[in-house]
Amino acid sequence: MEQAKILVLDDEQAIGDMVDIILRKEGFFDIDVCLTYHEAEIFILEKSYDLYILDIMLPDGTGLKLAEQIRKRSDAPIFFLTAKSSDADKLRGFIHGADDYITKPFNPMELAARVKVQTSRYLSAVNKGRNRYDFGQFQLDVDAAELIVNGVITQIPGKQFHLLKLFCEHPNQVLSKEQLYEAVWGLDSFIDDNTITVHIRRLREKIEIDPSSPNYLKTVRGIGYKLQTEGE
Repeated sequence: MEQAKILVLDDEQAIGDMVDIILRKEGFFDIDVCLTYHEAEIFILEKSYDLYILDIMLPDGTGLKLAEQIRKRSDAPIFFLTAKSSDADKLRGFIHGADDYITKPFNPMELAARVKVQTSRYLSAVNKGRNRYDFGQFQLDVDAAELIVNGVITQIPGKQFHLLKLFCEHPNQVLSKEQLYEAVWGLDSFIDDNTITVHIRRLREKIEIDPSSPNYLKTVRGIGYKLQTEGE
């Protein structure tokens, strides 16, 4: 299962930090914590998440309004974590798209358990039947024609997409330049060695932490390239 991406929004720094610590202890490491409606709005425009934990009362808006925005672009679970505890408040939360409603003060272990259940269920549903490759640092979603690097969708031109897809379909297998020519450009295309080299370099710039010392897209001297997913 891929790592769940979680957004935490609470105007109390101590609460946001506490939730962050609780979830990291349970194995969730891709967490963004923000304090204001405006900051959270920027996060959700730049990145997709697998679960949202939102306070309701904020200095510059409400979690209810943010939940409406999230629901326009995502079916990911939304938790309200708030001091507003009346039945009317809870009903309002669910009407605005909440999947769970937790009142403060809260039990840390209960929060962690609920997050585990919801993220596992959501990611299983998202990935079921999807043609998607996950290599930790990056994912290639073939159905959506998207490259996701560190949780961020990254633009990838057609030839680079098909080249990376070929590597993903044959992990840890050396592919010769001739095989790459035929699969990506076709037998009738005239492509020189420099074309392959340029495309490999541009792929490395997208998926590698250090393109000059790649962890994934390896050169096999005199033969070709391979996508390394196992320890050497």
